Amino acid sequence: MSLEDLEAIKRLKYRYCRCIDTANIKELAELFTEDASIRYVGGSYVFEAAGRDRILEAIGNAFHAEAIAFHHVNHPEIDLVAPDEARGQWYLKDWFLDLRHKIITDGSALYRDTYVKRDGRWWIQRATYERIFEIVTPFEQPPNITAHWLAQHGKKLPPA
Repeated sequence: MSLEDLEAIKRLKYRYCRCIDTANIKELAELFTEDASIRYVGGSYVFEAAGRDRILEAIGNAFHAEAIAFHHVNHPEIDLVAPDEARGQWYLKDWFLDLRHKIITDGSALYRDTYVKRDGRWWIQRATYERIFEIVTPFEQPPNITAHWLAQHGKKLPPA
């Protein structure tokens, strides 16, 4: 694997995290193959979707205007499987505040992804994770939020 390929895959994953946390669904669409799939296994959920359009819809509904999200990936272990396919493992640290359900989820996981190179660029074909730990904490009063990107840019949900 060339250093350029390695760096392109790293940038792809970093963009993915940024796009999720900022609800940038338009840019997120540029990262997945049409036949992509995701499967995220937490302590209290299994989040799955197949096909780019379904993935984008699911992520748009999860990272909405009543949420605050933080995803940080590091320690990439990326291996070339074929000239146009790579596999990666990443350590995830994430934090999610759900104002609608009044819970905070704090945790870590291991992403295991498959990437394919098409037309000279790398795409996410499959993204999965399984939790290392997950702590879900209910709250009565929200914290003092002084900045909230998703409130302005995330999908507005219908009233509960």
